[in-house]
Amino acid sequence: MTPDENSLLHLGGTGGRAEYSGDVAKITPIRPRPTVLEFFAGMGLARIGLESAGLEVVWANDYEADKFALYEGHFGHADGHTFVVGDIAQVNASDLPQGAAVAWASSPCTDLSLAGNRLGLSGRESAAFWPWVALLEQMGSESPEVVVLENVIGLSTSRKGEDLRTAIRELNRVGYSIDLLSLDARRFLPQSRPRLFLVGAKNPPAGDLSGWDFALRPKWTHAFYDDASLRMHRAKISTPPPLLESGFGELVEDMAADDPRWWNSDKVDEFVRSMSAVQLERLEGLRSKNSFSFRTAYRRTREGRPVWEVRADDISGCLRTARGGSSKQAVVRAGLGDLRVRWMTPVEYARLMGAGDYNLEGARNSQAQFAFGDAVAVPVVRWLAKEYLVPLLQESSGINSSEGLRSVV
Repeated sequence: MTPDENSLLHLGGTGGRAEYSGDVAKITPIRPRPTVLEFFAGMGLARIGLESAGLEVVWANDYEADKFALYEGHFGHADGHTFVVGDIAQVNASDLPQGAAVAWASSPCTDLSLAGNRLGLSGRESAAFWPWVALLEQMGSESPEVVVLENVIGLSTSRKGEDLRTAIRELNRVGYSIDLLSLDARRFLPQSRPRLFLVGAKNPPAGDLSGWDFALRPKWTHAFYDDASLRMHRAKISTPPPLLESGFGELVEDMAADDPRWWNSDKVDEFVRSMSAVQLERLEGLRSKNSFSFRTAYRRTREGRPVWEVRADDISGCLRTARGGSSKQAVVRAGLGDLRVRWMTPVEYARLMGAGDYNLEGARNSQAQFAFGDAVAVPVVRWLAKEYLVPLLQESSGINSSEGLRSVV
């Protein structure tokens, strides 16, 4: 029988595409999946998104043992993958696997966030940016073709934009042109979570500079592209999905009315008493409906006193860590004359980050909630990898079809 011309042969563990001419088979090797170095890996949500787009994370690092425990609990041990727990400043270029195509860095945002101390890249945690760039420089010609720096939008306003300019200049200095993207997880999930992505390329695409895609590069980004001191590029990529208007209620964990996680009546009364007249009217409107609605609520400080505020829409507020004065969110269920309130659960955090099947067995609630609040949403990473990173790698390597990257679809 003549073998099918699309058969995939495995010779000594190496894949190849078989082309037949009569009885003679010509084996064309298939390139392995492009590999990724995952800096500031946290619990590994970036890895989930990258690998679902056809890339392979082979090395990761984070300095928090609690996050590594979650990472290890979910991914387990795999041949060809290394996780280094410790300060990135102690990592040497010689410790890194050679031949990586991408370096992904979700660097600490505590000193850049509006909820943080706003010390910028000189702050104790966000200063981790500097040893990361130093590693890229040490790698020299072995540095990845593509780098991605992910952070909060606050990086763009920190020190009136100078921190972002500094980050771009440093990446320029070590060989990368920068594309500047703003992408909100709300385009994929019912959570308001805008994030900034600096995509660096050694060989940037020509792109399309005739207009602006305001979905990805809002007006405030233009000042950076117009800065002649910065080496920038704008790749032509597809427009992301529109912002979701609802969906939080569909992700709420199913919970019985007598579950002890619901707050008792005294705590609910305290919750209600803290509200402004506008908030009380909103809450009463939900409670009087003929069906249950779910909303999220944050505790704020207004005029020097703590108050609770309920979102008007069926979208979660941005999940955050407890650092910098941020608070975790409460879940409100109202309708049919009833009102119930409780803290958001780790399962709901996972669903709102696009990681609903994340293994949380044995994890403490505070451990999981902190890690999710400090992470990047899975579908955002997946979309960016599929729509931008993989095509960029294909173009830079001279591969113009999906045949070249075995796992990319």
